[in-house]
Amino acid sequence: MAVTVKECLELQLLEVEMLLSMFPKRGEFSLDEDAVPSIQRYLRHADGALPPQLEYRITLDVGEAKVKVELQVLLPHMYPQVAPQLFARSDALHRQQQLQLNTRLASHISSLDSGDLCVCEAVQWVKDNSLPFLDNTEASSEGASKEVRVKEMLHRMWIYSHHIYRQELRKKIFDCAKKLNLTGFCLTGKPGVICVEGLRENCEEFWRDIRYPNWKHISCKHVENMETEGNIDNLRLFHGFEDLQFQAHGDYGLRNDYHMDLGQFLEFLKQHQSGHIFQILFGVEGKLSDS
Repeated sequence: MAVTVKECLELQLLEVEMLLSMFPKRGEFSLDEDAVPSIQRYLRHADGALPPQLEYRITLDVGEAKVKVELQVLLPHMYPQVAPQLFARSDALHRQQQLQLNTRLASHISSLDSGDLCVCEAVQWVKDNSLPFLDNTEASSEGASKEVRVKEMLHRMWIYSHHIYRQELRKKIFDCAKKLNLTGFCLTGKPGVICVEGLRENCEEFWRDIRYPNWKHISCKHVENMETEGNIDNLRLFHGFEDLQFQAHGDYGLRNDYHMDLGQFLEFLKQHQSGHIFQILFGVEGKLSDS
């Protein structure tokens, strides 16, 4: 018998209750205040729109030194039938160590029985297995510096939103991109489009941060990966993080309900070797008018 979204969401709430009992102290378990109520409202009236995906963070003390390791959790609506998105991070870990830790974590979670709740298991695994990475950080960094050629991966994410208007949201997008050394652009208006490119873990952190605690009507439409033994900067299509504002059409009143000139946007994409992305974002093939 097929498992329903309603049954999955009920299990997710049960797991949250367990985690709250395990991490009752302030700052240990971070969850948007409307996350659980929105799911409960859906469960009472399951014929409405799905609630936002459940997203929370758990801060763990690892080892005798009580080094802080944060486990970030994003649950698809069909979890536990579908694997959760988990990411462990710590200021005490170098980038390569953090990548290795998360690779091991993902491998462990994939080995568990499908359909079982596994966030508590992930928490225990991180507590039990983070210490070797923390202890070896310095040695690993020294070893990596002796490598003659190290392969790097450029990650490029194409993100679509119904609209991007609010000044504080735009500031968050630009501040986050700058902090994480990401290049790309943000197209303001309706629709809104964001492209970020850089190291994979930085792009994924950007994606988590701008969505948290929840941003409705946003999705990552496409991801590109390119590997190089040189500097990933040579693979970037953009030299900075641009603020795109093309000629707009529509109402300039209080609603700010204006549509971007997508012809100009297509031309911009083609200038950056990305014309193929237009169809991925909008579902139609882009054509420039003859001039």
